[in-house]
Amino acid sequence: MMGWKQAASLLFLRVSTGLLCLIWGVLRLIRPDAGARVSGKYYADLFSGMAAQTAWGVALVAIGTLVILGLGRRIVYPLQALVLCSGALAIWRYLLDPLGLWLLDRDSAQLLFFPSLGMAAATLVLLAFMAQDRFALDRMLRR
Repeated sequence: MMGWKQAASLLFLRVSTGLLCLIWGVLRLIRPDAGARVSGKYYADLFSGMAAQTAWGVALVAIGTLVILGLGRRIVYPLQALVLCSGALAIWRYLLDPLGLWLLDRDSAQLLFFPSLGMAAATLVLLAFMAQDRFALDRMLRR
């Protein structure tokens, strides 16, 4: 049985990864042009249209909110993992060469993308330890 420190750590991971999805979703809703630019630059214009940005924003807000609350975890954790891990895969060159030493040049290197790797890992930890997250709302409601 996990202690309160482990449960608090899972809560922290849940809130921080969920906030990332929530913030990305809100950004796409209030500034769909910014999301379209990101889509154009890093995701081969996939979902670059304004309607797609709005739909993607709503989905991210829903996923982020449910993850933060710990509701529907069997569904939203894999969805969040898909979002965060595919996002990390899309920027793999920036993760493998954050300083622009061999895959990128120093002008195109982007150190600020590197935390995406940790967020992808965090969502996988949430999936692996879902049963131990005793502060999740869906678990508390089942009691």
